[in-house]
Amino acid sequence: MLEISQLKVFHGVIEAVHGIDVSVSEGQCVSLLGPNGAGKTSTLSAITGTAKSTGSIRLLGEDMTRLSIEERCRKGIAISPEGRRIFSNLTVRDNMLMGGAMRRDRAALLSEIGEWFERFPILGERAGQMAGTLSGGEQQMLAIARALLSRPRILLLDEPSLGLAPQIVAKIFEIIRELKSRGITILLVEQNAAAAIGVSDKVYILNNGRISRQGAAAEFGDGSDLMDELTGVHS
Repeated sequence: MLEISQLKVFHGVIEAVHGIDVSVSEGQCVSLLGPNGAGKTSTLSAITGTAKSTGSIRLLGEDMTRLSIEERCRKGIAISPEGRRIFSNLTVRDNMLMGGAMRRDRAALLSEIGEWFERFPILGERAGQMAGTLSGGEQQMLAIARALLSRPRILLLDEPSLGLAPQIVAKIFEIIRELKSRGITILLVEQNAAAAIGVSDKVYILNNGRISRQGAAAEFGDGSDLMDELTGVHS
């Protein structure tokens, strides 16, 4: 589904990611783990086209490297970004409509929004409420639903558990597990190693802009041996 080869990502003159290779097969959930500043969000920004990069980014064999942000969206890349970034001054319903803004099948879009309101009843109850008044967990549910309303081929999730209470984190990962069971392809950036490994098929550890370790999720156990990689402190 997604094939990244020799990806370098730049913020001005600073090279944040140094020639990494990452692959995500259709229907997989692949986690990109690492400490703060490792280059995880920079990698997602390169995939969406919001950061300058070199190397190859291919979706279903098609080179995305030279495409605009909008074109990448149309090709099937969607992101639920770090910090949610919902439109706080729009209603919950209008945020959902924004997620499907590029679609032409409005009747189907409205039907799917109704389905998401059934899946997340709290969002349905607050459909006419300003999104900025939602709790952090509710905003995260909205951000995920909004991204999926574009009907993406791959969903990028950037730190979906960040700043949330443990019971809400469990709910978010239940949602991710359900999405995977429905065949949705996911690239997950997360610092909660145990939760991420629990929903993943494959794991990459990113440290200082380089892949330090990779393998099937089962090879990482419960994630307890990842302290060096995830803290950036090596014993």
